[in-house]
Amino acid sequence: MFLVTGATGGLGRRVVRLLRDRNQPVRAFVRLTSRYSELEQRGAEVFVGNLLRERDIQKACQGIQFVICAHGSRPDGDAQSIDYQATIDLIDQAKAAGVQHFVYISVLGADRTYDDAPVFKAKQLVERYLQASGLTYTILRPAGFASNLLPLAETFRQTGLYLLVGNPKSRVSIVSTDDLARLAIDAVTLTAARYQVLAVGGPDILERQHIPQMFGRLFQREPIVIPVPLLALDTARTLVGIINPQGQQSLGTLRTLLANEFFCTADQINQVEAIFGIELESLESFLRRYLLPA
Repeated sequence: MFLVTGATGGLGRRVVRLLRDRNQPVRAFVRLTSRYSELEQRGAEVFVGNLLRERDIQKACQGIQFVICAHGSRPDGDAQSIDYQATIDLIDQAKAAGVQHFVYISVLGADRTYDDAPVFKAKQLVERYLQASGLTYTILRPAGFASNLLPLAETFRQTGLYLLVGNPKSRVSIVSTDDLARLAIDAVTLTAARYQVLAVGGPDILERQHIPQMFGRLFQREPIVIPVPLLALDTARTLVGIINPQGQQSLGTLRTLLANEFFCTADQINQVEAIFGIELESLESFLRRYLLPA
């Protein structure tokens, strides 16, 4: 049986769907306040719990062979609690339960030093802990989830507007969230994926300014791009920090994502495709499937 944490998130929900499509038993770890009826309807075993309670994690790991760790801190949450401590507890309980393989969804750039991005630091420490844990593992470092662009695309569909924050020429290689779900599942059965730390992105390296152009092609309208300097985000962070320090931390992570390049090299993409026997989907193909269904 698989245990999937973050099971109602953009990635976790897709992991559960694909597992059930393959008739695999799966236990979906969800919060009481989350929307999980779809997971139940698909035949997943729903475990309602709190990742901040180690006892809940211990119960969830009983009878589990494979863990896919797809949770992360919420925008208003504390990276130290969810991205770090809850994941450390999950690793410990998975090991105690005799889990055969642990798949960890990290982030591209976790091996870099971003002083102002607590999520990156937390994931870097978790990666090291998992590698030293004695568990069989696969660490996937996505360059960004394609599903995160769907709300922006819907706004563009209605208005034609696109807020472009930071350098328009910064490069990205955003991975299809469906591809990432498949990689996470297949990692537990592929010998070549064991003990690997893999950068995962889409097959195309794009500049950020290409995204509104892509939206324009999809919806056949000229994009109205509104450039937003990083200074505006810095000002917002300062104001938010006065009343919400955790919100200020979250904006620090967002700034890191917008101020730096996050793309995979051709060699990294080729390595993933060779290990998993998959041809990674382009961002435009992903968006077209979801936004312009046949």
